[in-house]
Amino acid sequence: MDASLSRSRLSKLIAQGAVSVNGVVVTDPRARVTEGADVQITVEEAAESHILPEDIPLEVIYEDADLIVVNKPAGMVVHPAPGTPSGTLVNALLHHCGDDLSGVGGMKRPGIVHRIDKETSGLLVVAKSDAAHHGLAAQFADHSCERYYKALVFGVPDANDPRLRGVKGANFESGNILKITTMLARHKTDRQRQAVLFQGGRHAVTRARTVQQFGTPGVLALMECWLETGRTHQIRVHMTHAGHGLVGDPTYGGKRKLPKGAISEAGLVALAAFDRQALHAAVLGFVHPVSGEAMRFEAPLPGDMADLLAALG
Repeated sequence: MDASLSRSRLSKLIAQGAVSVNGVVVTDPRARVTEGADVQITVEEAAESHILPEDIPLEVIYEDADLIVVNKPAGMVVHPAPGTPSGTLVNALLHHCGDDLSGVGGMKRPGIVHRIDKETSGLLVVAKSDAAHHGLAAQFADHSCERYYKALVFGVPDANDPRLRGVKGANFESGNILKITTMLARHKTDRQRQAVLFQGGRHAVTRARTVQQFGTPGVLALMECWLETGRTHQIRVHMTHAGHGLVGDPTYGGKRKLPKGAISEAGLVALAAFDRQALHAAVLGFVHPVSGEAMRFEAPLPGDMADLLAALG
Protein backbone atom coordinates (compact mmCIF):
# COMPACT_ATOMS: atom_id res chain seq x y z
CA MET A 1 0.00 0.00 0.00
CA ASP A 2 1.28 3.51 -0.85
CA ALA A 3 1.51 5.31 2.48
CA SER A 4 0.97 8.64 0.74
CA LEU A 5 -2.62 7.80 -0.26
CA SER A 6 -5.22 9.42 1.99
CA ARG A 7 -8.18 7.55 3.48
CA SER A 8 -10.61 9.42 1.20
CA ARG A 9 -8.48 8.65 -1.88
CA LEU A 10 -8.34 4.96 -0.90
CA SER A 11 -12.11 4.88 -0.40
CA LYS A 12 -12.63 6.25 -3.89
CA LEU A 13 -10.23 3.70 -5.38
CA ILE A 14 -12.09 0.86 -3.61
CA ALA A 15 -15.43 2.15 -4.93
CA GLN A 16 -13.96 2.30 -8.44
CA GLY A 17 -12.91 -1.37 -8.26
CA ALA A 18 -9.20 -0.55 -8.21
CA VAL A 19 -8.46 -2.69 -5.12
CA SER A 20 -8.29 -6.47 -4.97
CA VAL A 21 -7.71 -8.82 -2.02
CA ASN A 22 -6.25 -12.24 -2.84
CA GLY A 23 -7.16 -11.66 -6.48
CA VAL A 24 -10.80 -10.72 -5.81
CA VAL A 25 -11.95 -7.13 -6.48
CA VAL A 26 -13.30 -5.44 -3.34
CA THR A 27 -15.76 -2.53 -3.59
CA ASP A 28 -16.82 -2.26 0.07
CA PRO A 29 -14.46 0.04 2.03
CA ARG A 30 -15.65 -1.61 5.27
CA ALA A 31 -14.62 -5.10 4.18
CA ARG A 32 -12.29 -6.83 6.65
CA VAL A 33 -8.80 -7.87 5.56
CA THR A 34 -7.06 -10.77 7.29
CA GLU A 35 -3.39 -10.76 8.21
CA GLY A 36 -1.19 -11.96 5.35
CA ALA A 37 -3.74 -11.15 2.65
CA ASP A 38 -2.39 -10.07 -0.76
CA VAL A 39 -3.74 -6.55 -1.41
CA GLN A 40 -3.21 -4.92 -4.80
CA ILE A 41 -4.11 -1.31 -5.62
CA THR A 42 -4.18 0.04 -9.15
CA VAL A 43 -3.63 3.80 -9.27
CA GLU A 44 -3.83 5.62 -12.58
CA GLU A 45 -1.42 8.41 -13.43
CA ALA A 46 -2.58 11.74 -12.03
CA ALA A 47 -4.47 13.82 -14.58
CA GLU A 48 -3.29 17.27 -15.62
CA SER A 49 -4.85 20.10 -13.65
CA HIS A 50 -7.47 22.30 -15.29
CA ILE A 51 -5.60 25.27 -13.81
CA LEU A 52 -3.20 26.74 -16.35
CA PRO A 53 0.49 27.39 -15.63
CA GLU A 54 1.56 31.03 -15.83
CA ASP A 55 5.05 32.47 -15.99
CA ILE A 56 4.81 34.57 -12.82
CA PRO A 57 8.01 35.35 -10.88
CA LEU A 58 8.34 33.55 -7.54
CA GLU A 59 10.66 34.27 -4.62
CA VAL A 60 11.75 30.75 -3.76
CA ILE A 61 13.28 30.43 -0.29
CA TYR A 62 13.87 26.66 -0.42
CA GLU A 63 13.06 23.80 -2.79
CA ASP A 64 13.70 20.08 -3.04
CA ALA A 65 11.99 17.11 -4.70
CA ASP A 66 9.17 17.06 -2.12
CA LEU A 67 8.32 20.65 -1.23
CA ILE A 68 8.90 24.30 -1.97
CA VAL A 69 8.90 27.31 0.37
CA VAL A 70 8.04 30.67 -1.18
CA ASN A 71 7.80 34.26 0.04
CA LYS A 72 4.41 35.36 -1.31
CA PRO A 73 4.02 39.05 -2.12
CA ALA A 74 1.03 41.03 -0.92
CA GLY A 75 -1.67 41.17 -3.60
CA MET A 76 -1.29 37.57 -4.78
CA VAL A 77 -4.11 35.08 -4.18
CA VAL A 78 -2.95 31.59 -3.22
CA HIS A 79 -5.48 29.48 -5.16
CA PRO A 80 -7.76 30.27 -8.14
CA ALA A 81 -11.37 31.06 -7.26
CA PRO A 82 -14.38 32.32 -9.26
CA GLY A 83 -13.34 35.94 -8.75
CA THR A 84 -9.63 35.26 -9.35
CA PRO A 85 -9.21 32.56 -12.02
CA SER A 86 -5.60 33.42 -12.84
CA GLY A 87 -2.51 35.22 -11.60
CA THR A 88 -2.42 33.12 -8.42
CA LEU A 89 0.36 31.35 -6.56
CA VAL A 90 -0.90 28.00 -7.88
CA ASN A 91 -0.69 29.25 -11.49
CA ALA A 92 2.89 30.33 -10.83
CA LEU A 93 3.80 27.03 -9.15
CA LEU A 94 2.40 24.97 -12.03
CA HIS A 95 4.77 26.80 -14.36
CA HIS A 96 7.73 26.67 -11.98
CA CYS A 97 7.42 23.01 -10.94
CA GLY A 98 6.32 21.50 -14.24
CA ASP A 99 5.71 17.76 -13.84
CA ASP A 100 7.19 17.58 -10.32
CA LEU A 101 3.86 17.89 -8.54
CA SER A 102 1.64 15.97 -6.14
CA GLY A 103 -1.10 13.78 -7.60
CA VAL A 104 -3.20 13.66 -4.42
CA GLY A 105 -6.85 13.20 -5.32
CA GLY A 106 -5.93 12.06 -8.85
CA MET A 107 -5.09 15.58 -10.11
CA LYS A 108 -1.53 16.76 -10.72
CA ARG A 109 -1.13 20.08 -8.92
CA PRO A 110 0.70 21.81 -6.06
CA GLY A 111 -0.30 20.58 -2.61
CA ILE A 112 -1.67 23.65 -0.85
CA VAL A 113 -1.74 22.73 2.85
CA HIS A 114 -2.15 26.24 4.30
CA ARG A 115 -2.91 29.70 3.01
CA ILE A 116 -2.39 33.35 3.84
CA ASP A 117 -4.72 36.13 2.75
CA LYS A 118 -4.30 37.90 -0.58
CA GLU A 119 -3.01 41.11 0.97
CA THR A 120 -0.82 39.36 3.56
CA SER A 121 2.80 38.80 2.56
CA GLY A 122 5.17 36.09 3.66
CA LEU A 123 6.11 32.44 3.87
CA LEU A 124 4.18 29.46 2.54
CA VAL A 125 5.25 25.83 2.19
CA VAL A 126 3.73 23.86 -0.69
CA ALA A 127 3.95 20.10 -1.29
CA LYS A 128 5.32 18.74 -4.57
CA SER A 129 5.00 15.03 -3.73
CA ASP A 130 2.08 13.03 -2.35
CA ALA A 131 4.07 11.98 0.72
CA ALA A 132 4.96 15.60 1.49
CA HIS A 133 1.34 16.65 0.97
CA HIS A 134 0.01 14.25 3.57
CA GLY A 135 2.90 14.80 5.97
CA LEU A 136 2.60 18.59 5.89
CA ALA A 137 -1.20 18.49 6.08
CA ALA A 138 -0.94 16.37 9.23
CA GLN A 139 1.40 18.90 10.87
CA PHE A 140 -0.89 21.81 10.09
CA ALA A 141 -3.89 19.80 11.32
CA ASP A 142 -2.25 19.08 14.69
CA HIS A 143 -0.88 22.67 14.92
CA SER A 144 2.73 21.51 15.36
CA CYS A 145 4.12 23.96 12.77
CA GLU A 146 5.87 27.14 13.94
CA ARG A 147 4.19 30.24 12.48
CA TYR A 148 5.16 33.77 13.51
CA TYR A 149 3.72 36.93 11.98
CA LYS A 150 4.63 40.61 12.21
CA ALA A 151 1.65 42.97 12.49
CA LEU A 152 1.36 46.73 12.93
CA VAL A 153 -1.63 47.52 15.15
CA PHE A 154 -3.34 50.52 16.68
CA GLY A 155 -2.55 51.03 20.34
CA VAL A 156 -0.08 49.15 22.50
CA PRO A 157 -1.44 46.04 24.26
CA ASP A 158 -0.43 46.07 27.91
CA ALA A 159 -1.23 43.84 30.86
CA ASN A 160 -1.89 46.95 32.99
CA ASP A 161 -4.62 48.21 30.65
CA PRO A 162 -7.92 47.87 32.59
CA ARG A 163 -9.89 47.91 29.32
CA LEU A 164 -8.12 44.81 28.06
CA ARG A 165 -8.77 42.99 31.32
CA GLY A 166 -12.47 43.36 30.53
CA VAL A 167 -12.27 41.86 27.03
CA LYS A 168 -13.74 38.36 27.08
CA GLY A 169 -11.27 35.75 25.88
CA ALA A 170 -8.22 38.00 26.37
CA ASN A 171 -5.63 37.58 29.12
CA PHE A 172 -1.91 38.05 29.64
CA GLU A 173 0.78 35.46 30.20
CA SER A 174 4.18 36.17 31.76
CA GLY A 175 6.36 38.45 29.65
CA ASN A 176 3.41 40.72 28.78
CA ILE A 177 2.23 38.21 26.16
CA LEU A 178 -1.36 38.79 25.10
CA LYS A 179 -3.31 35.54 24.66
CA ILE A 180 -6.67 35.59 22.88
CA THR A 181 -8.87 32.48 23.04
CA THR A 182 -12.26 32.41 21.30
CA MET A 183 -14.28 30.51 18.76
CA LEU A 184 -14.36 31.80 15.17
CA ALA A 185 -17.03 31.33 12.52
CA ARG A 186 -18.20 33.00 9.33
CA HIS A 187 -20.15 36.19 10.01
CA LYS A 188 -23.94 35.70 9.79
CA THR A 189 -24.59 38.62 7.44
CA ASP A 190 -21.21 39.35 5.81
CA ARG A 191 -19.79 36.17 4.26
CA GLN A 192 -16.42 37.83 3.66
CA ARG A 193 -15.82 38.27 7.38
CA GLN A 194 -15.14 36.06 10.36
CA ALA A 195 -16.81 36.66 13.71
CA VAL A 196 -15.75 36.01 17.30
CA LEU A 197 -18.01 33.58 19.17
CA PHE A 198 -17.88 31.80 22.49
CA GLN A 199 -20.29 29.01 21.55
CA GLY A 200 -20.15 27.17 18.23
CA GLY A 201 -17.56 27.88 15.57
CA ARG A 202 -13.96 26.67 15.65
CA HIS A 203 -11.51 26.97 18.53
CA ALA A 204 -8.86 29.65 17.91
CA VAL A 205 -5.86 30.79 19.99
CA THR A 206 -3.52 33.67 19.15
CA ARG A 207 -0.58 35.01 21.17
CA ALA A 208 1.10 38.36 20.62
CA ARG A 209 3.87 40.44 22.15
CA THR A 210 4.97 44.01 21.49
CA VAL A 211 8.22 44.36 19.53
CA GLN A 212 8.29 48.15 19.10
CA GLN A 213 6.09 51.14 19.98
CA PHE A 214 5.54 54.22 17.82
CA GLY A 215 4.29 57.69 18.72
CA THR A 216 4.16 59.78 21.87
CA PRO A 217 2.34 58.43 23.74
CA GLY A 218 2.49 54.96 22.15
CA VAL A 219 -0.32 54.89 19.58
CA LEU A 220 0.94 52.11 17.31
CA ALA A 221 2.80 48.87 17.96
CA LEU A 222 4.70 46.37 15.87
CA MET A 223 3.56 43.01 17.22
CA GLU A 224 4.94 39.51 16.89
CA CYS A 225 1.94 37.17 16.69
CA TRP A 226 2.00 33.39 16.71
CA LEU A 227 -0.73 30.87 16.10
CA GLU A 228 -1.72 27.92 18.21
CA THR A 229 -4.46 27.30 15.64
CA GLY A 230 -4.76 28.48 12.04
CA ARG A 231 -8.21 29.85 11.23
CA THR A 232 -9.28 32.18 8.42
CA HIS A 233 -8.35 35.82 9.24
CA GLN A 234 -7.44 34.68 12.77
CA ILE A 235 -4.87 37.34 13.69
CA ARG A 236 -6.89 40.12 12.07
CA VAL A 237 -10.10 39.13 13.88
CA HIS A 238 -8.46 38.47 17.24
CA MET A 239 -6.47 41.70 17.36
CA THR A 240 -9.58 43.67 16.40
CA HIS A 241 -11.54 41.85 19.13
CA ALA A 242 -8.88 42.95 21.62
CA GLY A 243 -9.24 46.56 20.45
CA HIS A 244 -5.92 46.59 18.57
CA GLY A 245 -6.94 46.24 14.92
CA LEU A 246 -4.33 46.02 12.18
CA VAL A 247 -3.30 49.15 10.33
CA GLY A 248 -4.78 49.23 6.81
CA ASP A 249 -7.17 46.30 7.32
CA PRO A 250 -10.09 47.01 4.94
CA THR A 251 -12.34 44.31 6.37
CA TYR A 252 -11.98 44.78 10.11
CA GLY A 253 -11.49 48.52 10.33
CA GLY A 254 -7.93 49.53 9.67
CA LYS A 255 -8.21 53.30 10.15
CA ARG A 256 -8.28 55.26 13.38
CA LYS A 257 -7.89 58.92 14.28
CA LEU A 258 -4.71 59.42 16.26
CA PRO A 259 -4.14 62.12 18.91
CA LYS A 260 -2.78 65.36 17.48
CA GLY A 261 1.01 65.36 17.47
CA ALA A 262 1.30 61.68 18.39
CA ILE A 263 3.32 60.92 15.25
CA SER A 264 5.08 63.04 12.66
CA GLU A 265 3.46 64.45 9.54
CA ALA A 266 5.53 62.04 7.45
CA GLY A 267 4.21 59.19 9.57
CA LEU A 268 0.61 60.33 9.13
CA VAL A 269 1.04 60.52 5.34
CA ALA A 270 2.59 57.03 5.19
CA LEU A 271 -0.12 55.64 7.46
CA ALA A 272 -2.92 57.08 5.31
CA ALA A 273 -1.34 55.70 2.13
CA PHE A 274 -0.93 52.15 3.45
CA ASP A 275 -3.86 50.34 1.85
CA ARG A 276 -3.55 46.71 2.99
CA GLN A 277 -3.51 44.96 6.33
CA ALA A 278 -0.05 45.39 7.82
CA LEU A 279 0.57 41.67 8.27
CA HIS A 280 3.55 39.56 7.23
CA ALA A 281 4.18 35.82 7.73
CA ALA A 282 7.76 36.19 8.92
CA VAL A 283 8.72 32.75 10.30
CA LEU A 284 7.70 29.23 9.25
CA GLY A 285 8.98 26.06 10.88
CA PHE A 286 8.07 22.41 10.37
CA VAL A 287 9.53 18.91 10.20
CA HIS A 288 10.38 17.83 6.67
CA PRO A 289 7.68 15.23 5.95
CA VAL A 290 10.07 12.89 4.11
CA SER A 291 13.56 13.39 5.60
CA GLY A 292 12.41 14.15 9.16
CA GLU A 293 14.74 17.17 9.32
CA ALA A 294 13.62 20.17 11.40
CA MET A 295 13.31 23.18 9.07
CA ARG A 296 12.86 26.86 9.89
CA PHE A 297 12.68 29.82 7.51
CA GLU A 298 12.52 33.58 7.99
CA ALA A 299 11.47 36.34 5.59
CA PRO A 300 12.23 40.03 6.30
CA LEU A 301 9.49 42.63 6.19
CA PRO A 302 8.46 43.53 2.62
CA GLY A 303 9.36 46.96 1.31
CA ASP A 304 6.00 48.63 1.94
CA MET A 305 5.89 47.61 5.62
CA ALA A 306 9.56 48.46 6.13
CA ASP A 307 9.02 51.91 4.56
CA LEU A 308 5.98 52.52 6.75
CA LEU A 309 7.90 51.68 9.93
CA ALA A 310 10.76 53.92 8.81
CA ALA A 311 8.33 56.83 8.31
CA LEU A 312 6.83 56.20 11.74
CA GLY A 313 10.21 55.80 13.44
